[in-house]
Amino acid sequence: MNTNNIVDIHCPDCGAPAYYDIRSGIYSCQFCGGKVTVDAAMEEKRGFRRLQQSRLQNSAANYQLLRASCSVCGAEVVFEENEAVANCAFCGHALVRKGYLHKKNMPEIVIPFQITDEEAQECLSKWCVKNRGKKEAGLLKEKTGDLKGFYLPYEFVRGPVSCKVRRFSDGGTYTCGGFIDEVFVNCSEQTDNLLLDGMEPYDINGLTGFDFSYVAGHRVKTDNISGKELERRVREEVSKSYAPTVQKVLETKAVEVDPDISSVVRMPALLPVYYLSDGDLMVAVNGQTGKVSVRAIKESYYYFLPWWLKSIFATIIISAIAFLGFSLFGIDSGDRLVLTAAFALFIMIVTLVAYSDTKHMKFRIEHGRKVFTSGNEALVRVDGELTGTLLAERNVTPPVFFEKLDGKNEEVVLRFSSPLRIFGMIMMALAVLFLPVIIALFLNGFNFSQLNLGGSAVWFCIFVPVIPIYLLKFGRIELYDRPWIYIVSPDGKMTRYRKKGSYTYSRKEIVQTILMILFIPPLCFAVWFGIACFCVMCYLTAFGW
Repeated sequence: MNTNNIVDIHCPDCGAPAYYDIRSGIYSCQFCGGKVTVDAAMEEKRGFRRLQQSRLQNSAANYQLLRASCSVCGAEVVFEENEAVANCAFCGHALVRKGYLHKKNMPEIVIPFQITDEEAQECLSKWCVKNRGKKEAGLLKEKTGDLKGFYLPYEFVRGPVSCKVRRFSDGGTYTCGGFIDEVFVNCSEQTDNLLLDGMEPYDINGLTGFDFSYVAGHRVKTDNISGKELERRVREEVSKSYAPTVQKVLETKAVEVDPDISSVVRMPALLPVYYLSDGDLMVAVNGQTGKVSVRAIKESYYYFLPWWLKSIFATIIISAIAFLGFSLFGIDSGDRLVLTAAFALFIMIVTLVAYSDTKHMKFRIEHGRKVFTSGNEALVRVDGELTGTLLAERNVTPPVFFEKLDGKNEEVVLRFSSPLRIFGMIMMALAVLFLPVIIALFLNGFNFSQLNLGGSAVWFCIFVPVIPIYLLKFGRIELYDRPWIYIVSPDGKMTRYRKKGSYTYSRKEIVQTILMILFIPPLCFAVWFGIACFCVMCYLTAFGW
C-alpha cells in the first residue's frame, strides 16, 4: 500500500503509518503492533486540520488575491491581483472582479501541478492525432492553446466504511465493510463529473499541505455546492468504488450499495486540471499525469423497455429462429407455422416469468454524453524530462462481508449460483420431468424396448412448460435468497455454515399435514385421484397399452 504522511493515520507509540484492519475495525501498526481506534484516527486529522487552518490564516496576508464571479453560471475563481481574468472558462461570459473574502472551508491539502501549460497542450494535440476520425479531435486541433490551468475544489475521502448491499430485483440484504483509500469528490457545480472522472486517477503520494504559494500562476475554482449535495456526492463516489466488487459477489450489475461514511476522514483538497469549455465542447487534462478526457459533442440515447415488451421481442426473435430451424428438417410451411405457434406460446410464458422480476422497469429514454480518454499512460518527470509510464489503477480495498450467525458477527464468503448448486437443480428438474419413466423402468426390469413414452404424455404436457418456469422464477429465488454461507476463520480456512434448527415445522406437524391431505375430504379425493392417475401412467409407460 502506498503511504503519504498527509493522509496517513500514525501509530501513537512509534509514529509509523497504521493501516486499517477491516476484520477488527481498528488501525494497526505493522512495526510495533500499536492500535488506533477510528475515533482516535479522526481526532488526529481534526488536530491537523486546526493547525492547517491557523497556518493558512497567517499565510493569506502575504498574497493579494482577487475573486471573479460569473453572473451567468455562478462560477467563482480566485487569482492573483495582477492577473487579467476576462471571461469565465466554464461558460464563456464576462467575470466580475471583487476582493477575495477568505472562506472558512479553505483547502487543506493539494496536489501541485506537475506538467506545464505547453506540456498539457502537447498531450491534447497527441490525443487529437490519435483520434483524428472523431469530430471532437478536428474541432480541438485549433483550440489547444485555449486550455487554462485551474486548481479545482475536491473533497478527499479516506477511511473505513460499512455498506448495506442488495439486488434491485430479488435476494436479501447483506453487510460488508471496507476501507476507502483514494476517493476525490468534485465540489464544483459548473464542471462535468463524468468528464473529470475520465482524467482520474491521481497519485495520492503527490498530496502535500496547501499553501497560497501554489496559487501563483494558476487560478483556483472555489467550491459552490451545498453540504447536502456534497454528502450525496461522497456517498455516490464511495458506492461507485465498491460497486464492481459487490456486483461480482452478488452476480449481477443491478445492485444497490448504501454506504455508511460516518467514520471516514474528509479533507478539502485542490487538484490540478487544465480545462477547456467551448459550448458543447469540453476537455480536461490531468495536471499531474497528463491524462486527457474529452466529452462527446453529440448526446447518446439509451432506451429502457418495460418487462412485458422485452418478453414480446424475445419471443419474436426466438420464434423466428425456430421457424427457420424447422425448415432445415424438411417440414412443410403449414406444419412449421403450427409448431412455431405452439413453441412461441411456450416461449412467451417462459420469458414473461423471467422478466417479471423487473416489473419496476418502465419505458424511458435517458441521454448523456460519452467521454473519450487518452488511455492508461501517465507522465512522470525524471531529471526534468517527462516520460510515459503505466497509469496506476485506483486502489480499492476489497470489501469483507459479515453475517450475524448464532448471535455472533462472522466474516463470511457468500456463494449463490455455484456450479454444484446449479447442477443439483438441473438434476432434480430432470428427475421430476422423467419421474414416470424412471418408475416404469423399475417396474419392467429396465426393459427399454418395452418402454412406451406415450403413456406419460399427459405428464410431459404438464411439466415440460412448468419446469423451465419453476427454474427461472423459484429456482432463482432459491439461489439468491438462500446463499451458501462459508465462515472464514482467522487463518483463512472456510467452513460451510448450516443453521441450527433450520426446519420450520416439527415432525409432528409434517405428519399431521400429510394425514390431512390424504384422509380429510374434499381435498383427499383430488389427491387420491391424482395418485391413481400417476400409477396408471407409470404402468402404461412400463408395459404399453
